Order: sequence, then structure tokens, then C-alpha cells
Amino acid sequence: GFDAYQSKDLLAWEGPIEVFSPDKAFWGTHNFWAPEVHRYRGHYYLFASFKAENRCRGTQILSSASPLGPFVPVSAKPATPESWECLDGTLHIDQKGKPWIVFCHEWVQVNDGQICATPLCDDLSEPIAEPIVLFHASDAAWTKRLARRDGSGLVDARVTDGPFLHTAQDGTLLMLWSSVGQEGYVMGYATSTSGSILGPWVQSEEPLIVCDGGHGMIFTSFEGLRYLTYHSPNKTPNERPFFARLEERDGSLACL
Repeated sequence: GFDAYQSKDLLAWEGPIEVFSPDKAFWGTHNFWAPEVHRYRGHYYLFASFKAENRCRGTQILSSASPLGPFVPVSAKPATPESWECLDGTLHIDQKGKPWIVFCHEWVQVNDGQICATPLCDDLSEPIAEPIVLFHASDAAWTKRLARRDGSGLVDARVTDGPFLHTAQDGTLLMLWSSVGQEGYVMGYATSTSGSILGPWVQSEEPLIVCDGGHGMIFTSFEGLRYLTYHSPNKTPNERPFFARLEERDGSLACL
């Protein structure tokens, strides 16, 4: 399942508080990964990745009246294609108020990892169109070529992880995402030149987090300060949430 912690100052934390515990009918059995919660139309929605024997990894959407749960699935199956290896789905609301799931089509299946987007119905219970590929991991110069060890003979494998959409104060649409770089797990961002989820997407020249941290989200503190949160170090079981002050500069991002 998943637990939550709560804090008023980002220093003292209460928890863990159980927010999701699967029942026997739930399809996912292991690899409960990448939970994130979004407020949408007065409810809270948990997007998380799950895996099961003889099933592809996928992102399931769950809902609750409270960010502290309990969360229940909005449908019996994941929102990502059942024949695709997918993870790290996130919610995006477009300029017309329509919801999308943005997720990773994993490198283990496509070699050059992809970030994809699919429009959802208004209650988030199912997709209403086929996925659209937004970009590939190799589009960013800061990603590292990986040698596969599965006997496939494929070369130049590249990872996509953890997309998160953010609209800057000047209206620029940005997407955080993570990969493997020259110094391990890293996080950069892409900019939509059209302001639309469909892009085109232009990659940052350098990563935002350059070593051993990634899968970020952006939030505003009770004091009105902008923060980037991500997990670091990227080694189980030592990973912890990290909070960095974030500044927007003419539609770009910089950590303080």
C-alpha cells in the first residue's frame, strides 16, 4: 500500500498515515511505485504505478475525498495501455480544462524511452483516445546511453521517468522529467513552444538536478514560496524526499 506524512513547516512530520491498502480484487501485486496526489474537481486523485505477474506495469488512478485517503480505484484497470510497459503517470489539465494522463512508455519495451499523453474522460475513469508520443529520452542531450543486459542486442537504451507538468507565472508550460545522466539519476525539464500538452517540446540544455536525485514535483509553501521536491539518494531503502527552493526566470527554472 501507500502511506502519507503531513507537516506544517516541512521540518516536523506526522506519520506514517495509511492512505491506500489494496483488497484482494486489486490487480496490482507488487512494485507499488511513484504515488502522487492531485486535487481535481473537489476530490483528490492518486496516480501510482503497479505491476503483477504476466501483466505489464501500468498507472492506476484512485480517488478520495481527502489527501489522507482512503483511496479507491476509479476503474478496474490501469489508465495506461495494458500491452505497454508504463509507469509514472501524472495529471495535466489543459487550457480548455480537459484532463490528460502523461506517462512514460518504458525503455525496457521501446529502448528509447518515451513520454506520452492520453486524454481522459472528465471523471478520470478511462482514456478517450489513443496515446500520443510527446518526445523521446534521446531528445535531451543530458541523457546517457545505456548498454542493455537482457541479451536483446539493442544499443543506446535511454530512460524516461517521472513527468510532471507546471505552468510558469508567465504562462509557459514546462515538464519536469528524469533519466540517467553522466552522474547517475538526474532531472531536467522540457518547454512546450505552443503552450499545449502536444508541444512541440524543447529540452533544457542542462539538467536541473545533476546527480542522484529525480522524479520531481513543484509546489507552493504556506508562506508562498515555490519549492521543487524530489527523491534523493536514488538507492533503496535510503531514498528520502528533498526540498529545494525554486525560482522561475523568464519561463525557465533554477534551484536556489
